[in-house]
Amino acid sequence: MPRMAVLAALVLLISVALAAQIPPPLAPQNPPTATTTPPAPQSELDRRSEAYYQFTIGRMYEDRYEVSGLTEYAGRAIAAYKRAYELDSHSSVIGERLAEAYARAGRIPEAIAEAEGVLKQDPANLPARRILARIYVRSLGDMESNSGQKEMVDLAIRQYREIVRLDPSDSESQLWLARLYRLQQRDSDAEAVLRAALSRAPDDEGLLRQMALLLLDQGRSQEAVALLEPVVSKTPSADWLVMLGEAYSKQQNYPGAEEACRKAVDLQLENASARKCLGEALLLQEKYEGALEQYLRLSELEPNDPQHFLRLALIYRRLGQLDKAEQNMMRAKENAPGNLEVIYNEALTYRAQGRFDDAIRVLSDAVAAAKGTERPATMAILYEQLGALFREVENYSAAIETFDALRQLGPDQDKRARELLIDTYRVDRQLDKALEESAQAIAAYPDDRSFVITRAALLAEKGQPLEGASLIHGLMKSSPNDFELYLTLAQVYERGRKFHEAEEAAADAEKLAGRKPDRVMVWFLRGAIAERQKKFDLAEEQFKRVLAADPAESSTLNYYGYMLADRGIRLDEAVGLIQRALAAEPYNGAFLDSLGWAYFKQGKLDAARSELEKAEARTSHDPTVREHLGEVYYKLGRPTQALAEWTRAQAFWHEVVPADYEADQAAELDKKISQLKRELAQSAAPSSKP
Repeated sequence: MPRMAVLAALVLLISVALAAQIPPPLAPQNPPTATTTPPAPQSELDRRSEAYYQFTIGRMYEDRYEVSGLTEYAGRAIAAYKRAYELDSHSSVIGERLAEAYARAGRIPEAIAEAEGVLKQDPANLPARRILARIYVRSLGDMESNSGQKEMVDLAIRQYREIVRLDPSDSESQLWLARLYRLQQRDSDAEAVLRAALSRAPDDEGLLRQMALLLLDQGRSQEAVALLEPVVSKTPSADWLVMLGEAYSKQQNYPGAEEACRKAVDLQLENASARKCLGEALLLQEKYEGALEQYLRLSELEPNDPQHFLRLALIYRRLGQLDKAEQNMMRAKENAPGNLEVIYNEALTYRAQGRFDDAIRVLSDAVAAAKGTERPATMAILYEQLGALFREVENYSAAIETFDALRQLGPDQDKRARELLIDTYRVDRQLDKALEESAQAIAAYPDDRSFVITRAALLAEKGQPLEGASLIHGLMKSSPNDFELYLTLAQVYERGRKFHEAEEAAADAEKLAGRKPDRVMVWFLRGAIAERQKKFDLAEEQFKRVLAADPAESSTLNYYGYMLADRGIRLDEAVGLIQRALAAEPYNGAFLDSLGWAYFKQGKLDAARSELEKAEARTSHDPTVREHLGEVYYKLGRPTQALAEWTRAQAFWHEVVPADYEADQAAELDKKISQLKRELAQSAAPSSKP
């Protein structure tokens, strides 16, 4: 260490020349100052003795400054060192100490000048170079401009490179050099330094930690785990276990992460990093009760950290305890007023509560306040969530305007904005506009197959499944990467009512589905294809496979439940399935419609009306929802309201995209409307007297 080197030199000099003259450190109440010196020495030995004396006085004042923080002592230390340096200007030890004293006192230019002066006399002086390097590093936080910071990093790197050249065993300097390279995003240079240092000091914990961080930041989690596991085996400290847990999480080995982080908590119950690590591992496995326990304790350990309350709000949202979610969101807001992450999560909480207007208001205010002050990446998150909210309340024009603003943020946001715009036009049934946007996106990103896949799906929506299928076939490479293509191809054929081809494509997709989420998607799609062909036993078989793998898969729960309800069979089971879907998405209009229809089939008309009116508020342009609500009104003896709903449904059938148009259902609705109009006309006609 630099300080130890200076002290060792001081002890040696004092022991040789001044053993009898040196008072104990900090002993005098009022030690002599550097300005009240004895008469000028007459010999070289006297000059050197006086220099050492002043040097000792400087050390005493420097120690007092370090303990008390009083600038008076710093000034006296510097004055003593300067006098010592005047008497012995060839002493690099005195020059080093003077530079260090200037640095500690915050007099950076003078500190740099002194250290550079020492190096002019002795370029190989390692203590001086270490002092100079530390000064540059300390100064980084004081730089107001990026250019100033860059210059200071360059200067520090220059010094540390020379230190490492002169002393290849200096692992601390190698560690700093690696950190500075990483600050400049020169990861390959940082890795080279760390590997060279570890070859000489393989057990150095600082070097190992920095290497693990570098590997994790680069997404090389497998290498990080391989590095960390032997370290943890040898030194199972809480800090190392936490780092190993984070590496496991990057590998998506969440059980391994949980085990490592739990061991860290067991070692240090009050270690906040260990509890965060365990809480995240549990949250990623959807073990919400366990995660809740960790974050409740963290909120006690660090009550001023808004992140803990944000996590608690998220967990309570997932548990459906929305009042507690809001309470914790308010705690986060108290700790970090105006924080955009908190505001974003506040909007998510309102959204989960069905308070869409409040969510839109909060995000709109945040966007207005952040314009021109926040980084594009931050603004992109706000714009995307705000646009999604507008879309959810069917305010498509506002959503399109918001996504256009997202596009204007720059090239990094352009691609995502195009994706959102295309999908918004699709949901708003503006297929021609969506196709136009997709063509422009393909021209702008010719190497990105995602826009081609999107265009194929749009063509299927428009009733042109063969054209869409042709685009997908053009992308196939006969490789495992074709899974997404086969899945999309099955959807394209399904939307175009080419069910045999859809089944074949889904079967091909299943052969390539390696991960459980991929298999779940295939099974759901195969169930939907079977249901549309009225192959109900086969559809049920596929839906059961999905729910065996993922009992909370809400789309499957809803589809399965609706299929049973629409057929009027196993109605209690149907209601239970749909209610499970709604537990995850309580304001989903399609799910609300399914539950209302199941209640209708059970003869629970008031319950059916309540759910279907909620569904109509969420998806006002869905003809099926309107038709279902009309059925309930008719059964409740409200024929006028029934006719109004059926008439709206009839109009909306003419607005749906071709793939959604059900000719038989629309024709049946026309008959019901005609019949109801006759009934109303007859009831309104004056009765004839005999």
